[in-house]
Amino acid sequence: MVRLLPRILLLSSIFFLYQYSASGQDLSGIWRGYFITESGDNYKLEFQIVQNKSLTVTGVSYSYLDVRFYGKANMTGRYIKSEKQFQIQENRTVEVKSTTGGGTCIMNYNLSYVKSGPEEFLEGNYLGKSENRMNPRLNGQWGDCGGGKVFLRRVHNSDFYVEPFLRDQPRKSTPKTTPKESEKKPESKKETPKTTIPPESEVLDKKPEEKKIEFPESKPKEKEITPAPPILKTRSNELTRTFEVNTKKVIIRLYDNGEIDDDTVSVYFNNKLVLDRKRLSTVPLTITLNLEDENEENELIMVAENLGRIPPNTSLMIVQAGDQRFQVNITSTDQKNALVRFIYRKP
Repeated sequence: MVRLLPRILLLSSIFFLYQYSASGQDLSGIWRGYFITESGDNYKLEFQIVQNKSLTVTGVSYSYLDVRFYGKANMTGRYIKSEKQFQIQENRTVEVKSTTGGGTCIMNYNLSYVKSGPEEFLEGNYLGKSENRMNPRLNGQWGDCGGGKVFLRRVHNSDFYVEPFLRDQPRKSTPKTTPKESEKKPESKKETPKTTIPPESEVLDKKPEEKKIEFPESKPKEKEITPAPPILKTRSNELTRTFEVNTKKVIIRLYDNGEIDDDTVSVYFNNKLVLDRKRLSTVPLTITLNLEDENEENELIMVAENLGRIPPNTSLMIVQAGDQRFQVNITSTDQKNALVRFIYRKP
């Protein structure tokens, strides 16, 4: 477990989201992930934000590191359409719990918006500065709390409490349309085909047709589907991330993400058990996957067999697929499993 830096309170203050289209990107919702400090400390991070019609933005941020650290801050901002950026300023920290002491920091994030299929990500860098909660005028300078890298993904569920401003948001729905009576095309009546009987001379002169021997077509072998085990039905399977890879062979390495606290997991690949009740540690658990045909979805599901001494069950997954390498944080509990999808695309 990396040691908690006493001066770092990982709360968000300002972030810019560079967009790839001329129209505004609606970022309303929950974004969850982590950021890594320059010294290698890995903190969990969550944004809950809502974008209004007037292009103003409000929200809260959560940052946390197991039971030793937790913080929450409120944020307000606006969308700068001319610059295609979102700017969110953290007003101040509103909740802080830390067993290590030290001051708090507010953060300045510069993130890029990336979309891969249905998945949406915010990735970039941050800088922090010390916060004076009694007198904000005495806050420090950007960078005096260090900096690092940030990785967030749009999700549906919060690790904490979904804020009222998100719960009260109306859900968008596509209206159903039915054709007007005048637009309906009348059904055409089917005519009974007329048959004619050929003359008898034609029938006598006609040679009998040779019968062709037809062989039945061989049906392709149906794909064997493994039924899902009960543990994948009784708990929700929350999608963590989808990877598109250029090779069918994928190597997975799993580490305990944080303090070694006896987290134990089982892993299923396409409903088949590939790891049974294995303990996470600094030594990786290695799995080699052979993916299905091109464009097929392959599902790797991690099940928490316990929550260790410090809930929830967390791990770091390193994915190696040929020359591609990915990294993702995995969280599972006794109520939800963590799902990662792999799709093979030919290079």
